[in-house]
Amino acid sequence: MLVSSPAHSFQALLRLLRYAKGYRRRIIAATACSIINKLFDIAPEILIGVAIDVVVNQEQSFVASLGFETPQQQITMLAVLTFVIWAGESLFEYLFQILWRNLAQRLQADMRQDTYEHAQRLDMAFFESRSSGQLVATMNDDVNQLERFLDGGANAMVQVVVTVVVIGAVFFVLSPLIALLAFTPIPLIIWGAFFFQRKAGPLYSDVREKVGDLASRLSNNLSGIATIKSFTSEDREAERLREASEAYVDANRRAIKVSSAFIPVIRMAILAGFLATFTVGGMMALNGSLNVGAYGVLVFLTQRLLWPLTGLAQVIDLFERAMASTRRILDLLEVPITVKDDSTTPLAQPVRGEVTIDNVSFHYATSGVGVENIHLHAPAGNTLALVGATGSGKSTLIKLLLRFYDPENGRVLIDGQPITDISMNSLRQSIGLVSQDVYLFEGSIRDNIAYGKPDADEAAIIDAAKTAEAWSFIETLPQGLDTPVGERGVRLSGGQRQRLSLARALLKDPPILVLDEATSAVDNETEAAIQRSLKRIAHGRTVIMIAHRLSTIVHADEIVVIEKGQVAERGTHSSLLAADGHYAAQWRVQTGEAQAGDVEAVSSL
Repeated sequence: MLVSSPAHSFQALLRLLRYAKGYRRRIIAATACSIINKLFDIAPEILIGVAIDVVVNQEQSFVASLGFETPQQQITMLAVLTFVIWAGESLFEYLFQILWRNLAQRLQADMRQDTYEHAQRLDMAFFESRSSGQLVATMNDDVNQLERFLDGGANAMVQVVVTVVVIGAVFFVLSPLIALLAFTPIPLIIWGAFFFQRKAGPLYSDVREKVGDLASRLSNNLSGIATIKSFTSEDREAERLREASEAYVDANRRAIKVSSAFIPVIRMAILAGFLATFTVGGMMALNGSLNVGAYGVLVFLTQRLLWPLTGLAQVIDLFERAMASTRRILDLLEVPITVKDDSTTPLAQPVRGEVTIDNVSFHYATSGVGVENIHLHAPAGNTLALVGATGSGKSTLIKLLLRFYDPENGRVLIDGQPITDISMNSLRQSIGLVSQDVYLFEGSIRDNIAYGKPDADEAAIIDAAKTAEAWSFIETLPQGLDTPVGERGVRLSGGQRQRLSLARALLKDPPILVLDEATSAVDNETEAAIQRSLKRIAHGRTVIMIAHRLSTIVHADEIVVIEKGQVAERGTHSSLLAADGHYAAQWRVQTGEAQAGDVEAVSSL
């Protein structure tokens, strides 16, 4: 939980202003309209005092000295001036509402977009260490908190300052003594505001954390609803959600308890200032040392001076919530990008697809596992298969090829070009990935197949679907290519999702195709269909396959066995069987020809 203080909050405000430097003209215009509106808003109280002066002193009034001789002329002039003031106040209220609200909408939309685009460029390690619910809460709820402050709180802060400065100036012109008495409670009010802000600040930081936890819980549970149902865990998960929700409610309750105590305490300070003006000013008017009209102005303006300060509670409440959210948003925006896309150089065309992993070492910061001194070479148009136990480092090599991470030592090259010397876009456009964990986007089958090539025509989409052996089930669906797949593809079977994933990669037509356990979660019929597809797909392109089912890789040009982050064996299927090592032992287990010790050898892989 962040420890908040006025200094931290104003530091967050300065960071926000630096971020919003492109909006300065809008901020200045909105602030100017707020100031002018408040000047018009204060003026009627002054006019009331002037009107009293006209009624009491008539030809000797202040207005008479301006050239309006008769009381009737003076009242008429005040009536016209009153109309102008009210019209001006209404006009500038309309303007500041439009300006502040549009600024709030524009800034929140741009900040959410900037945050999302920055998050997309962050390393995979960042996403592996963060909850998606927390990120959604930052990009959505935190941004909305800032919008609420700009929508009303910013104008309120400006107008409180204007009220104190302008009314203070009027007071000191009319009666310095009463000004001192009226302003006496202000230090107490301001001290109280910051006292409550210091108390409420950490509480609202806690509120932001709790809403992130709640969003994360909801996101995880809705994504895992099938698992929850299958384990009959509905009641347990509902209780865990209730606990997260109650923690959010309790955090808000603690913050509300502190912020709600502000107004009753400050109200008494306001009463003291008003009574001082009322009694002392009245005595001065009675003995003739203070003009009656001036006394009326002071009495009316005392309330206008002090009462808006009670709004500091709500303003500081909005301000603190917004600054707690701003810190989270800007902290996310300032997360450094380690794997940087510094190059604009594309891969040399045409891309042949030769892949070289040259003495590469890499270890994950959290676990320390990874790969050590790996050297692999896949000539253009060849098929390279990687096998090994879960966690041996196979998928890590794919992540290094795609530059999800950069190696600690060594290089990854495509067609002899180090991938760090080419643009990310050019690199990833040249690689098609089909993963075990298929992710389909909510939308139609057509949308998902064409995801990597949105401008593809229907004939190309159908051709990719046929090549991936997905067309046979697509054409049986009532809506065909326009069939909705549901969130993450829940309306389709695992095999159907896998075929669509393969079709999506094929439509992209990459020179390098990566299959990361692409058939491990499908039935035998689907596996056979995908294998038929792969024989056609592999022609003319480099294929890198990660597989547990060895039957899917027997035709690979080279098979590499990875064990504990290092190359244990390499060769063709027949040469590895002849070597009678780990690969041969695993083959016998999978084909039902296991010998004594084979199971132990396979389990160590």
